[in-house]
Amino acid sequence: MATAIQAVLAAGVALNATAQTQNAGKDVEQVVITGSHLSLNRSMMTGIGAVTVIDKDAIERSGATSVDTLLQRMSASAGFAGNQTNAYWGENGYGTTQVNLRGLGSNRTLVLINGRRVVSGGTGANSSVDLNMIPVAMIQRMEVLKDGASAIYGADAVAGVVNLITKKGFDGLEMTARYGQTTRDDARDKAANLAWGINGERGSLMAALDYTDSGTVNMADRAPCGLGEADGKLVCVGSSSTIGGRGVLADGTRVNFNQTPGGNGNFYERYNGDKHNYNSNPSLNAVNPIKRLSFSTFGTLNLDGDKHLFTELMYTNRRSQQLATPGALGVYRPINIAANHPTNPTGQNVLLQRRRLEEAGVRHFLQEVDTTRVVVGMDGKIGEHWDWNVAANYGRNTGVSTTTNVANLDRVDQTLNRAVCSTAANATIPCADYLGFGDVTPQVLRYIMSDLRDNGGNEQKSLTANVRGRLFTLPAGDVGFASGVELRRDRGWLDPDQMTVSGIANTNQQSAIAGDYDAKEVFAEAAIPLLDKHWLADSLALNTAVRYSKYKLFGSNTSYKAGVDWQVRPALKLRANYSTAFRIPSIPELYGGTAEGNLTTTDPCSNWSALPASSVIATNCKAAGVPVGYKQLGNTVLTTSGGNLNLKPEDARTFTAGAVWTPDFARDLVLTVDYFRFKITDAIARVDGSTKLRACYESTGRSHLFCSSEHFTRNSLTGEVDFLSAQPANAAHENISGLDLGGLYTFQFAGYKASLNAEASYLKNYDVTPFEGGETLAYAGKITGGRGSFTKWRSFDTLTVSRGEWSGSYSLQYIGKATDLNASAGDIGDHAPSVTYHNLQFKRTFGKSMTLAFGIDNLWDKKAPFIQSWTDANTDTMTYDLLGRRWHVKLSYRM
Repeated sequence: MATAIQAVLAAGVALNATAQTQNAGKDVEQVVITGSHLSLNRSMMTGIGAVTVIDKDAIERSGATSVDTLLQRMSASAGFAGNQTNAYWGENGYGTTQVNLRGLGSNRTLVLINGRRVVSGGTGANSSVDLNMIPVAMIQRMEVLKDGASAIYGADAVAGVVNLITKKGFDGLEMTARYGQTTRDDARDKAANLAWGINGERGSLMAALDYTDSGTVNMADRAPCGLGEADGKLVCVGSSSTIGGRGVLADGTRVNFNQTPGGNGNFYERYNGDKHNYNSNPSLNAVNPIKRLSFSTFGTLNLDGDKHLFTELMYTNRRSQQLATPGALGVYRPINIAANHPTNPTGQNVLLQRRRLEEAGVRHFLQEVDTTRVVVGMDGKIGEHWDWNVAANYGRNTGVSTTTNVANLDRVDQTLNRAVCSTAANATIPCADYLGFGDVTPQVLRYIMSDLRDNGGNEQKSLTANVRGRLFTLPAGDVGFASGVELRRDRGWLDPDQMTVSGIANTNQQSAIAGDYDAKEVFAEAAIPLLDKHWLADSLALNTAVRYSKYKLFGSNTSYKAGVDWQVRPALKLRANYSTAFRIPSIPELYGGTAEGNLTTTDPCSNWSALPASSVIATNCKAAGVPVGYKQLGNTVLTTSGGNLNLKPEDARTFTAGAVWTPDFARDLVLTVDYFRFKITDAIARVDGSTKLRACYESTGRSHLFCSSEHFTRNSLTGEVDFLSAQPANAAHENISGLDLGGLYTFQFAGYKASLNAEASYLKNYDVTPFEGGETLAYAGKITGGRGSFTKWRSFDTLTVSRGEWSGSYSLQYIGKATDLNASAGDIGDHAPSVTYHNLQFKRTFGKSMTLAFGIDNLWDKKAPFIQSWTDANTDTMTYDLLGRRWHVKLSYRM
């Protein structure tokens, strides 16, 4: 049994384990695991770092059709990452899915395929990998390193690394079909896969075709309306963008116009939210449909000697869509209707604040994304103890994003201008009546409504060359060494629709994005045995790595790692690692295009001379040359937003320390504990203009970094702010720490083989200081709304049982309790209780040809808790399950 445990732990399950050292003299198989470029024997692997492995059997039992489903269940996952139940995932393009380790952000988690980088994905100029491009059927296992690894892999591995290992050595033909749905008869999920492979003395070739079609769930089927608290009860609150139109009269009265179909078009009454507000949920999806078609091929060709040529080709077409409510006028441009306008029944001037164009119907966000990845390389051996590899890696994705039913605001203005529009039946510019539901005619809708079409993409080119082997032998053992170089260029672009660029579309204004950056890197890594069979230790090894990176935009950066791996006794191993890591700014953060707009801003120097002369603000404003008696004109300041070419890389320091214990009284039990700490400085954050001005003038001697001309300037004569930036800056600091716990127990009973694998994460603290001198936000144990949930406890535990042709598993996903950061104590939904999801899977094999699998997720149909600052469907859709109980069945046939 101990040998079986060793094999499992060598793959890195739970955390890298140590019991294999019991048999170190016999087990010297050379393996490479995520977190190192070294070729190591299994007795050395536990010095690499905390690695979780999701193996082939676990993937097959899960029935998952998307990689994110498996990764987001891990206890180390937290915060915001895109998936099907996040209706609006904007930063990386709607319809994308990611993994977010530790909640540090998906752009701080590096994703690899077979140890090599993957192009960012989405609909253009994106900052992280879209997991949709990777078919689950092609994955042999997933290795997740939960530690900073920039010294090993370069930039962006701040929170850790996800390495997806594809299948190899496949021989024969395999066909797989899967179907699943909820017990509410929705979210129908279909998938089919065809794989073919051949293996021979000259090499191997494998090809696969994969198709998935994920179903839809309307939000109203899970949450009939948006809820809020009133008089101690939850009631439907709805949106104040009403279908009749909500406005303010010249005398200050808030009114709402007719909302009865076919009713009096001139009717209006005082606005009442309970009566007039709009229920958005029927116009949204809780689960959005995604269709994927993927083709993959992997090949190796054995050349003369020990040389091999290898290739990887992956192509994925993803079509996704999201449902959105009808657009509302008055959000992006004010609409003033004069008292004498023919459509105005009030006799007063009206500011139409919100008018939802229900007559036009819902909007659809549609994406079609094509992603291609090609790797060509060669590897071989040098003598007995060294091997080498070189590879060229090319990735590219292009996307088209369409938004339907968007109003042209210039045309809306024209339909209200009686000097331009006409009431004639077939007028080129028809006149419109926006005061009252049903008054907007089909002729007007045809004139003002159109579709937006954006184009974008990402591209990555890289060339790598590596060598590794045994450097020399010390009394305690062989010194392992690896070194290599990498040349890489990343490029991203986004070309929004011209209506969006010009600001006439009834949506957020967006400028074009285009940019790239180059990286040249060299690294070295060593594993140095210090003691072997010594009274101080069964073994003691030092693991080190250093990487030098040079960027055309950012200059150079050196990251390093140092760690010790101490086998104290056969039953106890200790380890510790300290490393530096960094993240370079993403293409949109750098090149996000600059736009100017008059944003609501408070100038702290307004009327500064009325303040006490000794006050910090008065002293600073006077020193800055702001004239006595200066007062801010209005409540807005022309503000620049978008990208910032002056950004520099984020810097991180990580420390992990852990222990692995195989108790003498239970040799089939392995327990692990790891402490982790991340400190990120110069973190990139967006800070609004008012905050920057106040931070500057409240600092002694205007010493704050926001006081530089990079952030704002004043007119030397008038004192007015004539330049103000809300662009991203290296301003924030983040500190996170906690514990990872793991356990693996294998046993037998009644002829069954069984294993219990448990992992849990405890988040002690996650503190974010948005800028120097700003208030520190404590996220640990909180639900944040925009950034997702940071519960203190998370776990995922699995019991697996097998006997003969039968096998099965029962898993528990636990999400601890959390407090709503944005709610007042005592309010309904101010906190979420702990939630446990139960999943059950069975598998039956029929000879060597056929396998039938059946599974149920969320077995007890656990409902998502109500969260006051909900993102959608009255809950935190980034954390909790909206689908409810669902089942799947999968049939595989191999010949």
